[in-house]
Amino acid sequence: MARKMNVPNTLSLLRVFLTPIFMLAALLLQSFPVWCRIFPALLFLAAAITDMLDGKIARKHNIITDFGKFIDPLADKFMIFGACITFLVIDSATAPVFVWVSAVVMLRELAVTSLRLVVAGQSGIVVAASFFGKCKTVTQVVAVMVMFLEPVLAWLSSLISLAPLTAFFGNHVLSYIAMAAMAITTVASGVDYMKSYFPYIDTNK
Repeated sequence: MARKMNVPNTLSLLRVFLTPIFMLAALLLQSFPVWCRIFPALLFLAAAITDMLDGKIARKHNIITDFGKFIDPLADKFMIFGACITFLVIDSATAPVFVWVSAVVMLRELAVTSLRLVVAGQSGIVVAASFFGKCKTVTQVVAVMVMFLEPVLAWLSSLISLAPLTAFFGNHVLSYIAMAAMAITTVASGVDYMKSYFPYIDTNK
């Protein structure tokens, strides 16, 4: 008889399934009123919440599994990479800047994932999430939410005739600030991981 999947792994799989759904929703709703961006934003937020919950539940109830170690980071990559690809398609105004931020994020994630695998294979050390890594995750989630919702804020400001706020949000100022924070913490966490764990890699093997 097949064993029932535990809650943390279920949450991780839910994050995998939510990623293409929020991507598709964002793409399909481009021609709809701007407030419709709230829907894919909420789907992304739900996916991000599963990321917060699955690890906590697994550690609290001591139900860490090999499948969980595999699917949790993979689901994280799907979620963030999916968000990056989505905004490069739907937000042409910010794309010239965000394409570089996305490149930094993707290269960092691939580099750290490779580092984890090599260190675990050679030294048996599990590379744990660092303070910078947690900051990186928070800023990535915040940046995505800001990029989803800033156009909605610009629309609301125009409805109530607040011209300065309309111009502020309409020029994507918050999005650019969030992108900068996202890039800085992504680079900082990548450097921190490399500095901490690269010495464990035997370059002669």
